[in-house]
Amino acid sequence: MTTKNTTRAQALKAEPKSRTTARTSATTSATAGTATRRKAAEKSGEHVYDTLIIGAGFAGLGTAIKLREAGVHNIAILERAAEVGGTWRDNQYPGAACDIPSNLYSFSFAPNPNWSRSYSGSKEILGYVHSLVNDFGLGSLIQYQQNVSRVEFEEAQGIWMIHTDNGKVWKGKAVIMASGPLANASFPNIRGLENYKGKKIHSAQWDHEYDFTGKRVAVIGTGASAIQIIPELVKKVDVLKVFQRTPAWVMPRPDFSTSDLSKKVFAKLPFTQKAVREALYWAHESMALAVIWSSPVTRLGERLGQAFLKSQVPDPWMRRQLKPDYKLGCKRILVSNDYYPALQKENCELITWPIANIVEKGIRTSEGIEHRVDCIVFATGFDVPKSGTPYPILGVGGRELAKEWQRGAQAYKSINVSGYPNLYIMFGPNSGPGHNSALVYMEQQIAYAVKGIRTILDSNLKMLDVKPDVQAKHNANIQKRLAKTNWNSGCKSWYLTEDGFNATMFPGFATQYAAQMGLFDLKAYRQVPVEVNA
Repeated sequence: MTTKNTTRAQALKAEPKSRTTARTSATTSATAGTATRRKAAEKSGEHVYDTLIIGAGFAGLGTAIKLREAGVHNIAILERAAEVGGTWRDNQYPGAACDIPSNLYSFSFAPNPNWSRSYSGSKEILGYVHSLVNDFGLGSLIQYQQNVSRVEFEEAQGIWMIHTDNGKVWKGKAVIMASGPLANASFPNIRGLENYKGKKIHSAQWDHEYDFTGKRVAVIGTGASAIQIIPELVKKVDVLKVFQRTPAWVMPRPDFSTSDLSKKVFAKLPFTQKAVREALYWAHESMALAVIWSSPVTRLGERLGQAFLKSQVPDPWMRRQLKPDYKLGCKRILVSNDYYPALQKENCELITWPIANIVEKGIRTSEGIEHRVDCIVFATGFDVPKSGTPYPILGVGGRELAKEWQRGAQAYKSINVSGYPNLYIMFGPNSGPGHNSALVYMEQQIAYAVKGIRTILDSNLKMLDVKPDVQAKHNANIQKRLAKTNWNSGCKSWYLTEDGFNATMFPGFATQYAAQMGLFDLKAYRQVPVEVNA
């Protein structure tokens, strides 16, 4: 982190200048008394925070930083684990890395001049997350091992109550749901899964103590995690069997180590790193023309993918097995230089027969062959909340968000839901990018949430609730636009619900998403002031 960021972080921890200059010994004593009363109130559960944040990953920490910049200091961050980091804390499997360049997969307000590579690994990204906590002084805000079990709105007072597994109830005027869509590991619904007697490992729950040396191992899945795991496992195991359901579009990954000179230049001349970030942003923004909509650029991208496949896989039969039969962009595009070579190693076998069931000693495919293995690695992704919620969320009148989202999640501008006032959802419905950095979108969501929370506090509102007709109109427009995208072109992906509803992706450029989130229209909300007793 740069000196500029450290200075800003120190400023966030300092009191406003007007209070500092006006301080006297009497007010110092009063402040100490207030602090004591607040601690007592927190302990008894009576304290009401201005904002409660669920999750200490990128979204939760970034929101806390920006709230404090906006003068909101009465904050608590509830983290279910004993460490910050979110998905980057959980995903520490061999080869784990981001598929967006590091200079773009980081906050614009907290640049890191010391990235070691173009595409950094998960350990380095987790280190960056820890640096956010340290450089911006967020440690005192984080409450660890607070696993949320229920969130409910107390309408009379306009207070959200968050219940955690340890029996504690946290109260806040506003809530930021920053637990993220990639938080809960998902095992596939395969018959006989419980019968397997060997070792089972999920990519997001990696067992670093397990020794793969000389083992017979199966990998189920060929998505973003699998293509990073497979090249690492094939170096250690005796036999690796890769079970592919659907081949993916795979593109080359321009990954290079960062020179010491570049790091020094970025540190001393921050505008140079900003220029690199801008260039990366616009390069990825242009990819929308290939990824989101079917266009001549899409067909150009498909030819590039086919040429890359042909250059790395000389065998025509294997190329046929690995060639996608759907439009570029319909599923997530993968980037890797070593996935295809790994599949061609002598100890690796690509299996494209569907899995019939899992048996005691391995996996049986539909043609009747039983593949016996010592360990099954499930690179099967996450339980992304396209419908339902990760925990019960009860709004006005006891309404339950999971029931309202049964047929597909919907929100206003991806962040607010009618009937759930003062609640802000990071990476909510239809906020997913298919071509650019998730953190670019996240910064827009954070800025929008900060505007909403400042409005609640400045106007002394009990409720700031988006109007149902406004939300319905917004979502009708989103779904109309999605109908014309590659995501909705017919393939089955984690972007869609079982019946084909796209609750995940945003149908446009990142610049369009920024324009959407840049406008905070109070007329779209029902405003209920706090009742002041005469």
